Amino acid sequence: MSMMYKLKVAVVGATGYTGLDLVFLLSKHPNVKLTNLCATKSLGKKISFYDKRIKKKLPLISSINSIDWKNLDLVFLSLPNGEAQKIIKKNFKKNKNLRYIDLSADFRIENHKIYTRNYKLNHKAKDLIKNSLYSISEFNKNKIKNFKIIANPGCYPTSILIPLIPVLKKNLIYNKDITIDSKSGYSGAGKNFKKKFKHKNLFSSAYAYSVNNHRHTCEIDQEIYRQTKKKIIYSFNPHLLPTFRGMLTSIYIKTKKNVKPETIRSVLLHFYKNSKFIKILKLNSQIGSGNVINTNNCEISICETKIRNKIVIFSAIDNLMKGAAGQAVQNMNLIYNFSEKAGLK
Repeated sequence: MSMMYKLKVAVVGATGYTGLDLVFLLSKHPNVKLTNLCATKSLGKKISFYDKRIKKKLPLISSINSIDWKNLDLVFLSLPNGEAQKIIKKNFKKNKNLRYIDLSADFRIENHKIYTRNYKLNHKAKDLIKNSLYSISEFNKNKIKNFKIIANPGCYPTSILIPLIPVLKKNLIYNKDITIDSKSGYSGAGKNFKKKFKHKNLFSSAYAYSVNNHRHTCEIDQEIYRQTKKKIIYSFNPHLLPTFRGMLTSIYIKTKKNVKPETIRSVLLHFYKNSKFIKILKLNSQIGSGNVINTNNCEISICETKIRNKIVIFSAIDNLMKGAAGQAVQNMNLIYNFSEKAGLK
């Protein structure tokens, strides 16, 4: 695509936490023209009312009915689960060149029965799942161009799959007895998080939830098998932290005999040697989410423990960026052959 051409892009769900990050990133993107910023409330208001970072003059917030579907290149959908599938089904045949990047779970799960079981929603666009691709950007740089619907991954799976898949591919660890502990800023629960989490002292305490039955586990299972042809046995324990954004995942694994932590690190270094956003730290490096806040980066640290053949892989991302909006823009860049870092610097 010509560098002079500006992609005509709409954002549906522009005023949520992820939607605002998307609009902010896209407003700085050299190859994007934002044509529609859609929401159900605050119609007619400026998007900067919600996010003072957005300085560029952009279209006012409008209804989805304002979109000219035939004169659009790409739509980002940042909506509650169950909504994107209905919108895509309604408009899929109106414009054969239009692409969709969906940040909900609607097209992440290939088996619609598993989707229904985990999300308690009947899938309204089962026939379109074949047109979709689940895309952690680093795993789909060539394949992504062939699909009309891109399912942007969840934040927890992104932080888990990026460090775990290359190691599983090389048969360096045991597939059983893996413990995954993830901690996220409360923005990951969306703007209505106060309705979902009613525990006391929400903004000054840590909180464990959905222990071993979090909806993202079906996504993790699917992608590990798709990428490695392996199944793993693990426990997944998510937590909310009293911080707005950021995520730190700890993956406790047992290495096979004579596999040293340095070997794990070397495999990850090699796998991500050409990656623009994955940073493998020195062995036993201290790690936190502070370095990755407001970036599309994922930092990884491999640490030894006092138990023989037991190591911890730490993975830090910004749940709203590499875990959502940043990765969505990265996926767009790959689809249209833009610089992978465009809009993300």
